Amino acid sequence: MPLNTAATRVAPWEIEGQLALCRDIAARFAAAGLHPRAFVDTYGCQQNEADSERLRGYLREMGYGFTRSEEEADLILINTCAIRQHAEQRVLGNVGALVHTKRRHPGQIICLCGCSMQQEHMARRIRDSYRHVDLVFGTHALWRFPALLDQVLREKKRVFSTQDSAGSIAEGIPVVRQDGVKAWVSVMYGCNNFCSYCIVPYVRGRERSRLPEDILAEVAQLAEQGYKDITLLGQNVNSYGRDLGLSLDFAGLLEQLCAIPGDFRLRFMTSHPKDAGQRLFETMARCGKIAPHLHLPVQSGSDRVLSAMNRGYTRAAYLEKVAALRALIPDIVLTSDIIVGFPGETGAEFEDTLSLIREVEYDALFTFLYSPRSGTPAARLDDPVPKEEKQARFQRLVDVQNEISARKHAAYVGSVQQALIDGVTGDPAHNLSARTPGGRLIHLSGDPALVGRVCPVRIESASTWALFGSLE
Repeated sequence: MPLNTAATRVAPWEIEGQLALCRDIAARFAAAGLHPRAFVDTYGCQQNEADSERLRGYLREMGYGFTRSEEEADLILINTCAIRQHAEQRVLGNVGALVHTKRRHPGQIICLCGCSMQQEHMARRIRDSYRHVDLVFGTHALWRFPALLDQVLREKKRVFSTQDSAGSIAEGIPVVRQDGVKAWVSVMYGCNNFCSYCIVPYVRGRERSRLPEDILAEVAQLAEQGYKDITLLGQNVNSYGRDLGLSLDFAGLLEQLCAIPGDFRLRFMTSHPKDAGQRLFETMARCGKIAPHLHLPVQSGSDRVLSAMNRGYTRAAYLEKVAALRALIPDIVLTSDIIVGFPGETGAEFEDTLSLIREVEYDALFTFLYSPRSGTPAARLDDPVPKEEKQARFQRLVDVQNEISARKHAAYVGSVQQALIDGVTGDPAHNLSARTPGGRLIHLSGDPALVGRVCPVRIESASTWALFGSLE
């Protein structure tokens, strides 16, 4: 698979050119008396969510309003995920169904973008078999979305921009965030780790960090606007700054962000275990604005499998880091990712993973069956274990973690948590949702006007997945 590694920074005048196109498109809609609406659908990780916020920003500047109905939309934009086959199949199924929507609304524009579209074979499949799709672009072309859409609008023909171009940093793209409580802030893009199962370095490019002054300015603005929960994003945030030639690392960036005035919590993801270390843990313990939560993906408890995955650490090294973290922050909420069924994983190696889960006792796990990704080294490995055996192992792992999660949640009962009320659920029994400082979900009832406020909540009961409480 080709991989262009020369990262670039998009010049301010180039972004201004895109914004000028936005204004021109908006003027054309206004002159025609049109008030177009867009439906934006996002698959995958938080980085995709952050990308969709920028795409919405461009759409708003182009004069689009927003709808949650495909039937009402003049433009449908689907931001795709390539991390697992299931996500790609869901996208293809939904895109296939849009042929009927477009038949009812011939002027509707359908756009696909994101990680999956950066893969040559997926873009080719859309070109050949989904001819009702008008615009396809990959992750590297996101900043050029207005120019690509303008070409579709003017020329009335399909446009594809999925070439293997250099990854870039583009500042100044407008953003439309989902609510006024939580915000995503990308601190870097791409990945240099090349885990053998992972497609991300191929579709998002090599690591490239935003300048610290741009990150500080964005977080300061969010704090002034009253955002309460700000999550810093990167494929491996602990690599932040290595490409900038500065002395500032991720822990140093966290310290500077915590000095910004305002009542907000900082979270971050993802931390690669090989790079997470004592300096980061000490910064988390010292800086009160950093949420007591760390997502530290282990993937496997077997040293042989970890080596085959190219993870860069051993089981013992990982456990040492967990012990060091808990020594500094005893109440840390620890979550992780696990892959079951990596090619060649034996029954004994799976038992190593189960024993690690029992030893660490994570608060929650994100568990996945291995999904081969075309172009990655792991996709070429022999995989003799039957699917049924992998599924049985997967269920055993889920059962073990569910017991641990239920027990950990039960320990909250009777406590009072300073929880951020972060949303309205629509459930008459518990119409509000909230999060503990460590990110645990709470269901409760109260005045919707409390959304965005930190309130004391007494925990009255718990389940495997959530806590239930009432306002103090």
